Amino acid sequence: MIRLSAPAGELMLQTPRLDLTFGGAEANVAVSLARLGHEARFATVLPDNALGDAAITELRRHGVDTNLCALADGRMGLYFVTLGAGPRASEVLYDRADSAFARAPEKIDWRTALDGADWLHVSGVTPALNKACADAALAGMRAARAAGAKVSFDANFRAKLWEARGDDPRPTLDALFGEADLIFAASRDIALVAEQKPANEQEAARIAFARYPKLRRVSATARKVLSAEAHELSGMMFTRSGATSTRAHAVTGVVDRIGGGDAFAAGVLHGLASGMGEQEMLDFAVAAAALKHTVRGDFNLARVADVEFYLSNSGSDVRR
Repeated sequence: MIRLSAPAGELMLQTPRLDLTFGGAEANVAVSLARLGHEARFATVLPDNALGDAAITELRRHGVDTNLCALADGRMGLYFVTLGAGPRASEVLYDRADSAFARAPEKIDWRTALDGADWLHVSGVTPALNKACADAALAGMRAARAAGAKVSFDANFRAKLWEARGDDPRPTLDALFGEADLIFAASRDIALVAEQKPANEQEAARIAFARYPKLRRVSATARKVLSAEAHELSGMMFTRSGATSTRAHAVTGVVDRIGGGDAFAAGVLHGLASGMGEQEMLDFAVAAAALKHTVRGDFNLARVADVEFYLSNSGSDVRR
């Protein structure tokens, strides 16, 4: 998607200027993984025009393989961001109806896309667009399992998109959760789908494990917002045999929180692909998410060395 943001500290169209970048949940994860040294492919449908070309160029600039990006008629999906300040929260407006992707998600060739892949990552934003996109996401996840790849699914529940779609999200999300080895989901997401009220995150994970036989991990971040510029961020991971958590990271001077969850997801996937232990993996993922808050735009541009330097307790000292 194209992201259009009001300049820092301004309301939308307070002045006649918007900052243009690219983003979107799965694209954010792909860029993060590429920056962390992994081979990352991005499968989507983009408009066959200059905007689609620019999106492909931006992904390639960060090392993402775009050979699976199909071109079709339709428009580019947009979203607008007003970044928060002090007690004022950030706000997002979506403009994605009739995009090239929403019109023709079936143009993704899953057999080609999954050739040699270890993981397929899907976001809950995709099925919120329409039934065709939901069907494509489910088909991709099932194809990945058939090909021997593992599947991660980020609940990424977006109430505004589901309201615009006009459907009950629970049956769709339930089917997608059921195909995942790893879900990024907090207790509120699991409560929505399972129609239960877990007392805490650990109980929510137990509900998910009982409901979904293929599921092996449940992971999420916990965030305490003190102001738009000051957050506390921690992470948790549940498996069928135990739980892991991190300390709370004080994230001050927040530049842009959007994409933080995708940076966390990429950090977890990096840890799994690199053979990290549970605690090391989770610490790395939360650190990656914390660093994303210092970068304007959707993409987390941190590399492994940046995350390791942050974790070394060197603080914000100058790296010489």
